[in-house]
Parts: sequence; structure tokens; C-alpha cells
Amino acid sequence: MIRRLVPSLLLVPALLSAQSQQELAARRAAVVADMPDGALVALGAHEPPQDYLTFVQSPSFYYLTGFKEPDAALIVVKQGGRVVSSTMFVQPRLPSREVWTGSRVGVEGIASRTGLKGRDVADLPKVLDSLAAAGVAMSVVGELGETAEGPGAAALLAAHTPDRQIFERLKAAHSGLKVTPFNEAVERARGKKSDLEQRYIRQAVDITVLAQREAMAALEPGMNEFEIQSLIEYTFRRNGADRPSFSTIVGSGPNSTTLHYNADDRFIQPNDVVVMDIGASYKGYAADVTRTVPASGKFSPQQRAVYEIVRAAQAAAERQAKLGATARLMTDSSSAVLAAGLAKLGLIESPTATYDCAVGDAPRKCPQYRMYYMHGIGHGIGLEVHDPDQYYFTKTIAPGSAFTIEPGIYVREQVLEEMPDSPGNRAIAAKLRAAVSTYKNIGVRIEDDYIATDKGVEWISRAPREIEEVEAAMRGGYAGPPKRDPALVDKYKGE
Repeated sequence: MIRRLVPSLLLVPALLSAQSQQELAARRAAVVADMPDGALVALGAHEPPQDYLTFVQSPSFYYLTGFKEPDAALIVVKQGGRVVSSTMFVQPRLPSREVWTGSRVGVEGIASRTGLKGRDVADLPKVLDSLAAAGVAMSVVGELGETAEGPGAAALLAAHTPDRQIFERLKAAHSGLKVTPFNEAVERARGKKSDLEQRYIRQAVDITVLAQREAMAALEPGMNEFEIQSLIEYTFRRNGADRPSFSTIVGSGPNSTTLHYNADDRFIQPNDVVVMDIGASYKGYAADVTRTVPASGKFSPQQRAVYEIVRAAQAAAERQAKLGATARLMTDSSSAVLAAGLAKLGLIESPTATYDCAVGDAPRKCPQYRMYYMHGIGHGIGLEVHDPDQYYFTKTIAPGSAFTIEPGIYVREQVLEEMPDSPGNRAIAAKLRAAVSTYKNIGVRIEDDYIATDKGVEWISRAPREIEEVEAAMRGGYAGPPKRDPALVDKYKGE
């Protein structure tokens, strides 16, 4: 996926395993270790106005607490360099309300559920006011509307979110209160995936690969994109996934050239390629795997030519994906392969050719290959499909990294008309028009998932991707999904 469906608001209290509680405690300790004395205030996501709408927990709050219910908060107080209290604020048990929303853990269930002291969330305002009156600085994890100007209270002025309003009121009542956004510190911690997180990511990926295989076997001309979407999402859920980790993309023909197309409502034609960018979420952790297939079951010469370039670009990035390597090398190597391939097809003038991407008072030139490849080579995966990875901060790949590699080429029929009007661009368009006509409406993206361990970087999304493998996966009749594998569904049920 080059962001996020959510589960239904069915809340079933369950004990976290001892391993999970220990891991969550370690996460909180690591985050607080980098915080000055004061209070860490982490706010969970809010319940939708209508309780029949869907809900998903804030990823950073879930990372620190493992708690899925809405309108919860965590306060950890640090004094003298050590933690002196950790308290979860949650909605109380209220049977008349739970008949609509499902059972709540309640204050009395928090200790056994999370290992933390519990309080009624109705007490949160007075506790925050008490801390503020005592001059306790607050490091805040929440939806604060942070800006690019940097940390501090000024960074709360960008968006009038409910979380921001809490601290606006506190600052109005306590003029000397120091409030510092602390989201980035948690995102840095989230960038390195633990062994437990890696297991969940692998499971999400395994389920996603099953769905890719099912889609390849079932797809044929005349089907609607939504039929394949439905099969994919059915495969997710019947094999234990929470939900799709983002809006499922099944784009055929011209839709294959739209990066985040997700209407999924076109009838697939015999000469189409179909981009299937999909991901299951398992225990909150996302997969993200893309395959591009020929609707006919066999790539045409034009489709094959574009596909081979994209696959070669992915292979070039994979060769650079090594422990200790600079992550930027993946981009540089894959972009060079894409540019050379596009030039060979006549879709750009040369690998280094440019065009006028801005005209007028501030003219600017951009690489021509960017007309067909406008996104990055990949991103981190984890609690979000676009999750922070540690190489975002360190620039290098290290054990604990989990990320995608996803080059693409998208030949939009009107691509030449999208250039700003200038004499130079008109000349470029005249040279490239025949090639664009030859390859129009062919969009190819190949995306895979990788995890870095002490042993190296491992490709974990092993769905068919070489041309011969894809064509073989699409041959033969489709008899429907196989029986569910209970061992797959129950693999990490107790965690």
C-alpha cells in the first residue's frame, strides 16, 4: 500500500499472557527512560459518536498498553529518575451501556488484564489538574495536532483536536505548565520490532499470501473487482485476521495506474493487468503485499516488458537490503533500474532526462521517470500499515526492522497531458506519445515484506511473483477456498 480499516466495536475482555504483560512493561520502561522527570500522559482513541460505528485503538497507545477499549488513558509519573506510579484510566463497567457496546474490562479488571493500577476515566481531569497544580511537566502521547516547528507547547496549536483541548484547558488554568508532545519518542520505540511483534507480522503476512494465492486462482475476465476484493477479505477473516490493515486495492486496466484506487467496482477485461495491493491485520499488526497479474492468465508482450522492469528494480533494492546498510541505497538502486527500463521502452528520453515540472516564476525540472513512478521504494510495517521503522531515524537497516519494498510503473493514458504546458514539454510529449499509446493503462506494482533479524534480512511474503509463477498460479479451474486450517487460526490465540 503506497491507511486503515477498523474492526467492529465488539470488546471482549481477556487476560494478556504473562509474556505480553512483561513486554508491555518493558516498552513503557524504555519510553519513560528517555523522558525527563514528570508525567507521561498517553491518551487512547475516542469512541465514535454512534456506538454502531467502528473503532480502532490509537497505535501508540496500544503499543504501550495492549488495551483496545475507547476513551482510556495512561499516566506514568517519574520522579528522581524512577517511576513512582503507573495508572490506567478506563470506562467503568456499566451493564446498561454494555448491552450496546459489549463487555468492558472495567476498573476492577485492569490489574489482572494489564498489570497496572486502574481508575475510572471520570477521574482523569482532576488527576491531570492536580499534577498541573503541583508543577509536574507533562510529556503527551496523543492526537495533539503537532506542527513542524518542533516540540513544546507551541506545537499544540495546529489542530483543535479533543486531546489538544484537554491541555489547552490545563494551560489556561496553570500558566506555568510545561507540555511537550512525546509521540516521536514512542514512534522511535515502535520502529524496532520485538520477537513477539515479528511473530504477529509474519502471521499477518502468511494470511495475506494465502489471499493472494486465492485471488490469483479465482481471477478471470468478466469478474468484477469487488468479487476479488470480497474473496481476499473473506480469506483474511476465515484464517484468523482481525480485518484488512488498509482499504483493499483491486485495480484493473486503467485503475491499475491509480496508486490508492479502492472503489473496486470495475468489470475486468481480458487484456487488463490487475494490481492487488492487500494486507491482513493480525493482533493489530499489518501486512502489505502487492501482486500484479494478467486478467487473461498470460502476460502480453507489453505487460511482460513493464513487469520485468519492475521486478528487476525490486531485485536491485533487495540486494541492498542488508544489515548495517544505508536504507537509501534501496531507493537509489531501484530508481536507476526503473529509469533505464523506461528509457529502453521509449517512455522517457533517457535515464537522466528531465521535464519542466513547474513553470512560471519558479521553474523547476524533475526526472522524467518520475512521471511513471511517483512514490517511494517502501515503508515500515507494524501496528500501522505505514509504521515507523528504525531506519527512519538511524538511516540504516538493523535487526528489528520490518519494511516493504514496492517499486512500480504506472502508464496513465493522459500522463503526457499532465505535464505543465511549456515548449520543452510539448517537444517531449511529441517524442513519447507513441510509446505511451503502446503501454497505456498498464500499471505494475510488486510489493513484498521483509524482517531483519540477527541473521540478516528475510523475505517473508512468498506469494508467486516471477512471471512464470504468476501464470502457473492462474492456470486451471478454481473450486473455491480450501478448508480452513485450525492450526493457523489458533496459532497465537493465547497471547
